[in-house]
Amino acid sequence: MAKRLEGKTILVGLTGGIACYKAAELVRSLTRAGAQVRVMMSAGAREFITPLTLQTLSGNPVSTDTFDLTQESEIGHIRLADGADAIVIAPATANLIGKVAGGIGDDLITTVLLATRAPVLIAPAMNVHMYENPIVQANISRLRAHGIRIVEPGEGFLACGYEGKGRLAETEIIHAEVERAVTPQDLAGERVLVTAGPNREAIDPVRFISNRSTGKMGFAVAAAAWRRGAETMLIAGPTDLATPHGVHRRDVTNAEEMRSTVVDQFEQASILLMAAAVADYTPATVAPQKLKKTAGPMTLELKRTADVLAEIAPRKKQQIVVGFAAETENVLTNAERKLTEKKLDLIVANDVAGADTGFAVDTNAVTIIGPDGQRRNVPLMQKEEVADRILDAVIEVREQRKKAAARTA
Repeated sequence: MAKRLEGKTILVGLTGGIACYKAAELVRSLTRAGAQVRVMMSAGAREFITPLTLQTLSGNPVSTDTFDLTQESEIGHIRLADGADAIVIAPATANLIGKVAGGIGDDLITTVLLATRAPVLIAPAMNVHMYENPIVQANISRLRAHGIRIVEPGEGFLACGYEGKGRLAETEIIHAEVERAVTPQDLAGERVLVTAGPNREAIDPVRFISNRSTGKMGFAVAAAAWRRGAETMLIAGPTDLATPHGVHRRDVTNAEEMRSTVVDQFEQASILLMAAAVADYTPATVAPQKLKKTAGPMTLELKRTADVLAEIAPRKKQQIVVGFAAETENVLTNAERKLTEKKLDLIVANDVAGADTGFAVDTNAVTIIGPDGQRRNVPLMQKEEVADRILDAVIEVREQRKKAAARTA
């Protein structure tokens, strides 16, 4: 797991609701990601889960009372407010939401929220009818207007017996939102288009040609782009990977579907990263019925698929286009040729023959090559971390373009 919260202090607040038990997993998740987690609890929250549980999971004392002299001398509500890189209230009750919307500070949590300058995330959890109440919705809208981030509740069966919207968002969603809140938004305003995964080229209704790509690298790039502020669209070939939180997804099956979807979306994009392993060949004809075994060998005629990047190059205006080269030999030579032929801004060269850098693994080591021949070697690390290195290179290209434009203006 990438330690993206290393060195960050995250303050988690719990208010009184049955969903408090889920906060234990959130604290654990944030701690595993490297965060220094502090916890504060309302009196109602302590009816559902003990401070000792959260102290054990976070490794830090739990704050419960504004007027406790020991807590004030050791931490203090102002120190809590000033020391946090982000504050997340999970679960947040209708009562808490109403008090914050009204500027009330009558307990530890509301006082800290009034005093902080850190990003604040509120994850509501309540009965569906309470959540839909116009007053609660108006309060939520008011919080949004003041820059507070709302982590929308999920839908499903609720502890009260009703079914609908009101469940505390899943831990991974809240965690992702916290990471975004403490990440520099250097891709804000960008529309990033990412392709990922394999293609399946049909032979008959049962069989197909494919490759070993799982889509992990492309999915990691899409998640990182969203985390850094971009509006992100992921075009995914057949894969079992879950859609990264916050990312829009379009599923495709074969190379032609991927080509047409990329061409359709490219006009609106400012950055394209073609991480998909697009099929180079497809059967010349697709049998309408399952092909039967015969005594002799079978010959399968293949034809070339369309070259998506070659088609995109003439359409490029100000977009930054990044290609990926998955190679097993002459990795850099083959990648540089592709960079030149496709007129790319960057290419990510990847030796997929390595045990730790191939398909279906969580790590990668790549070389990022620019049109100037400059090479950036990214050593073996988690694909989530490699994704950020790739986006760092994209931002360098963007800034170089801005400087060049300023010189000629």
